Amino acid sequence: MRVHPDELVSGCLITKDVMGQTLQPIVPRNTVVKDIHITVLKKFLIDEVSVSPKLVNGEPFQPESVIEDEQEKKQEKEKEKQSSPKREQDDWSFIDYYLHSAKQTKALFEDWQAGSPVDIVKIRDHLIPLIKIAEQSPELVFSVHHYSNKEMYLYHHMVTMALLANLLAYKMDYKRGERFQVALSAYLSDAGMAKVDRKILEKTSPLNSQEFSEVKKHPIYSYRMIENLSTLTNAVKLSVLQHHERLDGSGYPMGLKDNRIHPFAKIIAVADMFHAMTSERNYRSKQSPFKVIEEIHHYQFGKLDPDTVQVFINSLTNFSNGTRVQLSDHSKGEIVFIDRKNPTRPMVKLENGTIIDLKQQSDLYIEDIIT
Repeated sequence: MRVHPDELVSGCLITKDVMGQTLQPIVPRNTVVKDIHITVLKKFLIDEVSVSPKLVNGEPFQPESVIEDEQEKKQEKEKEKQSSPKREQDDWSFIDYYLHSAKQTKALFEDWQAGSPVDIVKIRDHLIPLIKIAEQSPELVFSVHHYSNKEMYLYHHMVTMALLANLLAYKMDYKRGERFQVALSAYLSDAGMAKVDRKILEKTSPLNSQEFSEVKKHPIYSYRMIENLSTLTNAVKLSVLQHHERLDGSGYPMGLKDNRIHPFAKIIAVADMFHAMTSERNYRSKQSPFKVIEEIHHYQFGKLDPDTVQVFINSLTNFSNGTRVQLSDHSKGEIVFIDRKNPTRPMVKLENGTIIDLKQQSDLYIEDIIT
């Protein structure tokens, strides 16, 4: 969808780089629009920008008017629907399903805050279709961190953890039924955040030690919310309780070590850390997925399950020569050589013809894959 900057609202998602008389984008793709972006676009006299038809909170974006050809396409699509009726979701993309799931999660979370019990049927209704479409295009799972913002972070986090955990379980040859149990465990692991004081959840500055101690109780809260549900297996319940445990015993809430931690929980731990570090949060800026995976590999050694981490690295860095990338200095190019011992640091040929070896450029890293 293409619209004039006047029609943008906070929460819109830019889907293509907005270029002006500059070498770098005025606003890069995958930016969640804020008031400052609208102001900048107007100052640069930008006529139109490409945005997602859904806001990052899952609500449809409905500007008062859209670029004329888009309006015509929409009218044609409506005619097709009338001549051949279909369910609304039949035409949804992966992102439509994802944002819908985040929206449903927000509604469920608010119900839990009000004291409602966990309804597994409602969770399955929005989560299973999303997981099915994600399994068809697993590379899309690594892009969803772009669609989160500070206000919706927790709900996006729950959904993305489920997607990442399911993907890891798939790569680790878990059967379909087990994969969904892993995904459901990941989704429910932060349900207990609904029992944490709202002032703490909404705080925009770093938590003090007392507040962090309260947040660290959320695995117990999550477990208590589901411990009496006969529809859930003991594996799901245990992994929800243990998803913040670490192999060296430094985790919480019980300080368990390696073989006492459920395998599902080891998978969730990797998914949880990755999405948390790549997302925009109230008191922390998001980081590049490729920089994060390096940090997980180097700095979490001995804490996270090494087999799970290696599967995760292989999944994220499944590059091929010719893959187009954007680097952290906004330069663009294509991968020309991959060292499998250092898959996040290939050799890249820039658009100006220069070839750089990221192994020799520690301050430079891959920011994004250009599709």
